[in-house]
Amino acid sequence: MTAPGAASRRRGPARHERPVIDEAALAAARAGDRVLEAARALGATRWVDYLGPLPDRLRDDELVDLRKAATRARAAYGPKDSIRDVLPEAVTEPFMEALDRLVRELNRRDVGG
Repeated sequence: MTAPGAASRRRGPARHERPVIDEAALAAARAGDRVLEAARALGATRWVDYLGPLPDRLRDDELVDLRKAATRARAAYGPKDSIRDVLPEAVTEPFMEALDRLVRELNRRDVGG
């Protein structure tokens, strides 16, 4: 049962109504968990702090907020400062690929695909 006012708080369709986007976001969250675990294991506290909230945001944010979370996560791959410089490729590349897939799916939604 829906709580009173819950529907009015939602700013768009529920994630389960867009299963391709939801699965892409969940895949990115799982990959983000692995990156975060690697950062913790290596003592890369700066990246732990930066990446810490992102897997949960990718798991839980509404559709309208997913792009912000994905963009923030993708910014960790900057040209001058990148998680690639600190963390193993085995975790950074799958995360980047999952984020890019999520953004592609969000773009398809935005153009009506």
